[in-house]
Amino acid sequence: MDEPVPVTQSIESLYPDADLPAQQKRWQNLIVHFEEKYHKKPAFVARSPGRVNLIGEHVDYSLYEVLPMAIAADVLIAVAVLDEKEDSAGDDAVMSMLNANPWKHRASECTVPPQGLADIDATQHEWTNYFKAGFNGAVGLLRKGNPMFSPRNLQILVDGNVPAGGGLSSSAAFVCASALAVLRANGKEPVKKKELVELAIVSERAVGVNSGGMDQSASVFSVKGNALSVSFSPILNAEAIPIPELEPSITFMIAQSFVTSDKHVTAPRCYNLRVVECTLAAEMMARTLALELQDDSAPLGRSLRGLQHAYYSRGKSIDNPSVTARESSTPYKTQIETMLSLVSNVLAKEDGYTRGEIASALSMSIPALEAKYMTKFPVDATRFMLGKRARHVFSEALRVIAFKELLQDPASNTDQLPRLGALMNETQESCRKVYECSCPEIEQLCIIARSAGAYGSRLTGAGWGGCTVHLVPKNKVDDVRNAWIEEYYRAREPEISEAKLREAIVVSQPGQGSVM
Repeated sequence: MDEPVPVTQSIESLYPDADLPAQQKRWQNLIVHFEEKYHKKPAFVARSPGRVNLIGEHVDYSLYEVLPMAIAADVLIAVAVLDEKEDSAGDDAVMSMLNANPWKHRASECTVPPQGLADIDATQHEWTNYFKAGFNGAVGLLRKGNPMFSPRNLQILVDGNVPAGGGLSSSAAFVCASALAVLRANGKEPVKKKELVELAIVSERAVGVNSGGMDQSASVFSVKGNALSVSFSPILNAEAIPIPELEPSITFMIAQSFVTSDKHVTAPRCYNLRVVECTLAAEMMARTLALELQDDSAPLGRSLRGLQHAYYSRGKSIDNPSVTARESSTPYKTQIETMLSLVSNVLAKEDGYTRGEIASALSMSIPALEAKYMTKFPVDATRFMLGKRARHVFSEALRVIAFKELLQDPASNTDQLPRLGALMNETQESCRKVYECSCPEIEQLCIIARSAGAYGSRLTGAGWGGCTVHLVPKNKVDDVRNAWIEEYYRAREPEISEAKLREAIVVSQPGQGSVM
């Protein structure tokens, strides 16, 4: 996991064979466009892909394991580093930022003081914020080794084809590619995967989202042909999980709902609200169970995984080396099952909790509650559904364990596809009823797919729109595709183009993570 980001001279290993001609043309156009704008060739191109999450939805920011895979769609950043003769900005660093889609994303320039960082206004949804976030994270890492480090002047051109707001982590791909580009441009070779992921997780929070870490991990750590098991406690860890060869073979299909739910825009009432609810669920359960939570790497410093640890290490000194003795003697799956069983009694109010009720339970004022949990990333809610959110997290953590065990168990081959699919369907039901992050269009795509032969169908990503992922036997791929086209896409847009349909439906295999 601590190996360097690979450097390659060829893109053939990055994409499926069927996509190579189009990708080769895209990369060539990127280089030509760069030369036209900057009158030089780029020194290198940094690439990070989007991802689809197979199972483990909305549990990463509670520090539970997830199982995503990288996809072929990615963000490319072509980079040139200016030498001193070309530097007309004195001691300040200048970043010239162009996008391959200038009619949608206007050009920009940013000046950074020698010991400063790029200014980011998280209230403005600007495409350049994602590059600045990666830039700041990279500069912060470089200054750990050299406190007097000053960044170089850069010229960049960005080309991304991960759909924004589609649930495929376009923002994480952008931030990871940006940080990678800045590290390489400023002389850091090699760039270690783990440090890139860790800085990118924190960096994306600068644009106003309580990101957990799954998206960045999948974008960087993924290995072609493998799913990726990512765990966050006690430390970040990633493990490649081979997709077994079955007959019919496992195929993952991704379908766009074309309902855009950009989590950076809707965060106060959707994504960020769920992060706050999960954090407050952990705090409320800990208070009721007389447990002391320790700070951890979750976005707001406390998590349901931390609650589990506190429950199984209670009564022991934090300085005692045997603090986790009881935790290690209880099977991990049993621990989660126990936590799930506690939710109904400890967080019993099905209609949720008001700010006043939560503040009273935590022995703090409402202003203090808001300052601690709702200021860094504001939320828009009058009631907080703590019990429902905790139930989803613990039950989804159990589904991830079961899914991973099935992938790694050769003895399950005879009924592996239906059992994997059933777990995905359970996740979708929980996302719809318990976590409340689905939408009618997502439900329709899932129903159509299952009726046409998919074993499992669910939303992927933040939800409230975006994309769906489906486990489909290879011999049913055409049936599912045709059903979607007729019953969903043409029903909504009779004149939909073939190009838009190609964008809407993707047959995907696990892809390669970040490269230069």
